[in-house]
Amino acid sequence: MVDPAIYTVGWICAMETEYIAAQCFLNERHEKPGSLSAHDNNHYTLGNIAGHNVAIAVLPDGEYGISSATAIVKDMLHSFPNIRIGLLVGVGGGVPSARHDIRLGDIVVSSPGSGSGGVFQYDFGKTIQNQAFQTTGFLNQPPPILRTALAGLGARYRSDGHKIEDTINDILTTKERLRQDFQRPDPRTDRLYKSKVVHHQMDEDCSTCCGDDPTKLVPRRQRREGEDNPVVHRGVIASANQLMKDAVVRDRLAAEKDVLCFEMEAAGLMNQFPCLIIKGICYYSDSHKNKTWEGYAAMTAAAYARDLLSEIVPDRIKDEGRIVEIPGVLDFSK
Repeated sequence: MVDPAIYTVGWICAMETEYIAAQCFLNERHEKPGSLSAHDNNHYTLGNIAGHNVAIAVLPDGEYGISSATAIVKDMLHSFPNIRIGLLVGVGGGVPSARHDIRLGDIVVSSPGSGSGGVFQYDFGKTIQNQAFQTTGFLNQPPPILRTALAGLGARYRSDGHKIEDTINDILTTKERLRQDFQRPDPRTDRLYKSKVVHHQMDEDCSTCCGDDPTKLVPRRQRREGEDNPVVHRGVIASANQLMKDAVVRDRLAAEKDVLCFEMEAAGLMNQFPCLIIKGICYYSDSHKNKTWEGYAAMTAAAYARDLLSEIVPDRIKDEGRIVEIPGVLDFSK
């Protein structure tokens, strides 16, 4: 029976696909806990990554959004009170632009900038007559230990490149059942449509509904041999209780806030669970969403999270305060 007190890293997944990918990167897998805190409904996978004992939890099937993320963290901290740092790892919608050449399968990591702590809640604010919608409030930035690891890993990747693709292929060599849904899809299925091209037939694939008409697609060069692929992007992630599927709104927020990714859980965590947000890109935050790249994007995000943890000396985490002891983080009377 494992001791819940040994776990110092909390890893949150929003859905089953992300949960499967996270489990693939455990160096060791531990048995399930003998008991959990009362009323803790989370499902956990426990293990070790790069010397860190990690508790991985997934949101209930069919539940998404800010409030669900807040609830899962509250239960996790009750059952694993020694958690020091958190990671939200999964998939999100990319925001490609002339400044940021984001492709499907790429990774976006929350990093402070553009007046935010790395995440901003774009559906929380105020509307004033004759003025643009104004977001209000401020979400915390990740703790220094994670931001330092982020810089260290970035330096290593720039100097030596990364092995994310090779690592995923090695895993899928031994996990044949996952290959179909988690390997890199055919690059021809990575289509970026112009903002005003809308996918109207929701039950049809883009290849038949929207097609490959060059007049509908944004022209992009192929990535050259020797370039990182997938690419890691660091910047602002936008979060809200709604799925972003509007390319016009996407582009406006990209111009105003330099947003790189949209997702639905991060805003519920940042002020209660000091963490870093890591998202693999599986669609372009437009109406052309499909499942083709979801598994691979979940794998790239999890691979990056594993590399990030390898940059942190395990004994260093023990010097961090327990999240449950941070004033105002959780109100256990609720």
